Amino acid sequence: MKVTSTAIPDVKLIEPKAFADDRGFFLESWHRDKFAAAGIDCSFAQDNHSRSKRGTLRGLHYQKHPGQAKLLRCVRGAIWDVAVDIRPGSPTFGRWVAEELSEQNQRMLFIPVGFAHGFVVLSEEADVMYKCSNVYVAETEAGIAWDDPDVRVAWPVKDPVLSQRDRTNPRLRELYPQAFGPR
Repeated sequence: MKVTSTAIPDVKLIEPKAFADDRGFFLESWHRDKFAAAGIDCSFAQDNHSRSKRGTLRGLHYQKHPGQAKLLRCVRGAIWDVAVDIRPGSPTFGRWVAEELSEQNQRMLFIPVGFAHGFVVLSEEADVMYKCSNVYVAETEAGIAWDDPDVRVAWPVKDPVLSQRDRTNPRLRELYPQAFGPR
């Protein structure tokens, strides 16, 4: 397994070692001790699986305190996966990183607590499986605008398919005005 820091060092790209032969392949998608040795010391409380169609954009979502760290993997199709630092006071506050995750490249992305997360589907359909460090609690669910002009995520789609909720998420500046300073 290879673990690499992204442009935002707390977000990690994981490339598991796959053992392939004429039957198919085998890989470890999670091994507590190996991940801890690589600096990802996290216990997970919930696994999720989503299926989405081409052009669907889910995000940008996060959980309020206590938050959720996530380990994501696209097991069918391909997605463009995004993490936005929403930790006021962080040197990378408001910055984002993105990685393509697909069934072909088998890469995973670890996103720690304090980040908003979203993805857009690049293939006809995509199945995404992800582990969360805390269970889902509806009252702590939150989001920021996928097209926030302060964050400027360069999504590779023009007119994404969005949920009603994702169309109306607030801008990061509305949530943390003090982090942007005086206008």
